[in-house]
Amino acid sequence: MATSAPSALRKTPLNVMHRRIGAKMVDFGGWDMPVEYSGLIAEHMAVRTGVGLFDVSHMGDIQLRGPGSLDAVQHISMNDASKLQEGQAHYSAMLYPQGTFVDDVIVHKLSGNDYLIVINAGTREKDFHWVKSNVQRFNCHANDYSDYYTQLAIQGPKAAETLAKLTKVDLSSIKGYWFKWGTVCGLANTLIARTGYTGEDGFEIYVPSDVATSERVWNEVLEAGKEFGILPCGLGARNTLRLESAMSLYEHEISDKINVFEAHLDRFLKLEKEPFIGSEALKTIQAEGGPARKLVGLEVVERGIARDGYAVLDAAGKKIGVVTSGSPAPFLKKNIALAYVPTELAVVDGEVAVEVRGNPVKARIVPTPFYRRPKKTA
Repeated sequence: MATSAPSALRKTPLNVMHRRIGAKMVDFGGWDMPVEYSGLIAEHMAVRTGVGLFDVSHMGDIQLRGPGSLDAVQHISMNDASKLQEGQAHYSAMLYPQGTFVDDVIVHKLSGNDYLIVINAGTREKDFHWVKSNVQRFNCHANDYSDYYTQLAIQGPKAAETLAKLTKVDLSSIKGYWFKWGTVCGLANTLIARTGYTGEDGFEIYVPSDVATSERVWNEVLEAGKEFGILPCGLGARNTLRLESAMSLYEHEISDKINVFEAHLDRFLKLEKEPFIGSEALKTIQAEGGPARKLVGLEVVERGIARDGYAVLDAAGKKIGVVTSGSPAPFLKKNIALAYVPTELAVVDGEVAVEVRGNPVKARIVPTPFYRRPKKTA
């Protein structure tokens, strides 16, 4: 079977810059993306202890605009967008009729009839087609603005101090999962959101996607963060950071074959609102006693690393589940994993094993997230 040439990979406006500064590049969901620059562990630790900068321009941006936009958002997503205030965002998901995942998303309320849905990179086209076809009966327009913006994530305990050098916006007035518009790096009307995918405090900024502007802002952020030890960070650190924080990744913890209850994301599920796509199936699952399997956190207690796709075994050595994401945790200095196991075995402190190269390696079910950022002291 012929493989597609690297030239077929999509590129963010910062692609040349990444190569110029020596990033190791990989194919990520059809995108030519940096996996690491100075090294995964160094980048991970920079975000946990100082600040890191990510190019996340491969993410998708769908705008729903018009008098029926709230009704449309309510119909296609599981959280209750009617509770959002202007300038507020929340985590949600778009579901298939059987209650499984089209994608997990962040919904931003721009105004009373204007919503921005940030979607994942690998599912961009699928998501937009799904949104467009499912909002047709509502009085709104769905537009894909993904390629209009370069999206940068400035993440870590020193993220606010770094970004403060580049804007006059009072960042302390932006709470987690809220956003404002302001001038950043001389660019007026820049969206500044206090969101991220690392488990740390941080911001995501959206700037025009031309190469010159994108590279200038990237360099200015790096310069602003220099005193805090800022590092450019790749997808490798993004993955280990989100794993320590037990955040879901599409085709791993969530997919079109996994439902909301299994994925342990029902805290974001609002079945009491008007019916939405997937709600009836989820009510049925709930009425029938809940899911047969659940996502749990594992800490490997013997020598060995639980990798994606490895089998999870019970005490008798029988396969009972599968690891969805697993790796060493650079900050926690443990080997951790997320895995699906039967609901009756999804008990904290329960003992299981992970099959590593044919050998059972002991693991313990632990609470998630594995890592919580320290509360700020006044």
